[in-house]
Amino acid sequence: MNKGLNAYKQVGIKDQIATADPHRIIQMLMQGALDRMAQAKGAIERKNFAEKSQHISKAMAIVHALRDSVKPVDGAEEVSGNLIALYEFISEQLQNANADNRTQALVDAASILATIKEGWDSIPVEEKEKVFGGNQTDNVQMTASAGAY
Repeated sequence: MNKGLNAYKQVGIKDQIATADPHRIIQMLMQGALDRMAQAKGAIERKNFAEKSQHISKAMAIVHALRDSVKPVDGAEEVSGNLIALYEFISEQLQNANADNRTQALVDAASILATIKEGWDSIPVEEKEKVFGGNQTDNVQMTASAGAY
């Protein structure tokens, strides 16, 4: 039954990605990473370390895709640099959680990513349209990365 449910979820995610603008894809990736971190935390608490490693690996792949998607904008290089540094810190926390089975590292990583996502989610529609202009051609790289979701 789980295989069928997972296949159904994958089709739904692929459909969302196919029609999503780059902003929405990033939202989905962030949520996917947060979900994987929560699942890894649960796996650590259950002492299921193989499952923990799988979830952390997927979360790390997503965080790396998010980090790689940051493009410096004229006049906002410091913001871009800070965001990249936050993604690298999250990645380090995930590595620590994986190596040491520390749930606190996952909590810290998830907290930072949730704050970034909250800011991303609050971007006004007008600003999204200025940046993305309804153009979905920019989501090719992100779509490939979303396979980790």
